[in-house]
Amino acid sequence: MLQALYIIAFAVLSVLAISNLIRNIMLLGSDSRRDPRRPYMNNGDRSSSSSSGRSIPHPEMLDEKGRVLDEPLLVMKSISLEDAREQLDALYDNSSETMDSTQDEEA
Repeated sequence: MLQALYIIAFAVLSVLAISNLIRNIMLLGSDSRRDPRRPYMNNGDRSSSSSSGRSIPHPEMLDEKGRVLDEPLLVMKSISLEDAREQLDALYDNSSETMDSTQDEEA
């Protein structure tokens, strides 16, 4: 009797998985034929556009007043290899000094 219950549960889960797979393949096919410049209007979880068709920027792209930022968002500072080694050595020396001081306090 328990084996029959397992077989029925397996059959139900198999049908659900296969139907989900087929539905996802169909959606993938329809998405590949869609014009990439046309925004999604009817799909709730892909709402990157408002109902008027105007795109909505990410909240991190806005300032305190809600205006779009007009400044570079990624600024990288380039330093020489020697400077990087000196900074790493200083960090290493500072960490070893703090380790020594904690060991002295414990003793």
